[in-house]
Amino acid sequence: MFTSTLVHRDTTGSNDLPDDLFEAIAELKRELNAVILAHYYQDPDIQDIADYIGDSLGLSRQAANTEAEVIVFAGVHFMAETAKILNPNKLVLLPDLDAGCSLADSCPPDAFAQFKAAHPDHLVVSYINCSAAIKAMSDIICTSSNAVKIIEQLPPDRPIIFAPDRNLGRYVMERTGRDLLLWEGSCIVHETFSEKKIVQLQIEHPDAEIIAHPECETPVLRHANYIGSTTALLQYAKESPASAFIVATEPGIIHQMEKEAKDKQFIPAPSTSNCACNECPHMRLNTLEKLYLCMKNRTPEINLPEDIREAAWRPIARMLEMS
Repeated sequence: MFTSTLVHRDTTGSNDLPDDLFEAIAELKRELNAVILAHYYQDPDIQDIADYIGDSLGLSRQAANTEAEVIVFAGVHFMAETAKILNPNKLVLLPDLDAGCSLADSCPPDAFAQFKAAHPDHLVVSYINCSAAIKAMSDIICTSSNAVKIIEQLPPDRPIIFAPDRNLGRYVMERTGRDLLLWEGSCIVHETFSEKKIVQLQIEHPDAEIIAHPECETPVLRHANYIGSTTALLQYAKESPASAFIVATEPGIIHQMEKEAKDKQFIPAPSTSNCACNECPHMRLNTLEKLYLCMKNRTPEINLPEDIREAAWRPIARMLEMS
């Protein structure tokens, strides 16, 4: 088992913040020939300064095609790892190395290796929300955008392990009719939504449509008018004639929804408690200040053992070809 290595540099006295962070980041971007990639679940300020905002599939494509010398990944650890897998000779920075992922953590490499060994005849299709070590043990990677399409292209008589998200796996099984062997992993954010509170919220807003990410649990998905990836949810909200939406995914996406559909109302789906548990605590570790400092200090830097990187690259390449 391995973890991405963090390259430390001497940053003594280098953490003073400028008055205008937006301008300072723009200047560093020019100096470094850097690109800033941000997930929809990031803080609005980070979204506003990013060169590209997207979901896992879109961010993977951008990372694969960028000509920038430095990739600043405003997301979580597995996303920065994916950028490094696709760009071994580029500097890949993550504003906060502790920005992990509960779903990726729910699939430890050693345990998954034993699970895979117990089913040697199975193809392994892994959701991109997993560590580089899990990707290296996979045959094909998928995202919530293309999981159904990927599974539909595989031989119907070939058994398949689907990891690590059981909720996405169940959704794919329902859409494709395929029997998948599921790893029992999940995302803490998408499992916090309360079916009861969502139903109550819809009673209060009878004209609102419920839109949900497929990582949500089945009872929540049953109420959804539309199910899709974050990018698909954004597109649907723009194109739907509905004037209001109850959004069952991490509420960071609402910033883009409000920018692109200014005349519509977006209501975050409530969690089972009264906390802000539907906000990803890992995504929110990244801040504009940390993004500036990571560019200024060129750290934290993501590095991977070359054998793991090469093994993880192959299933990602297959995904991009099949998508």
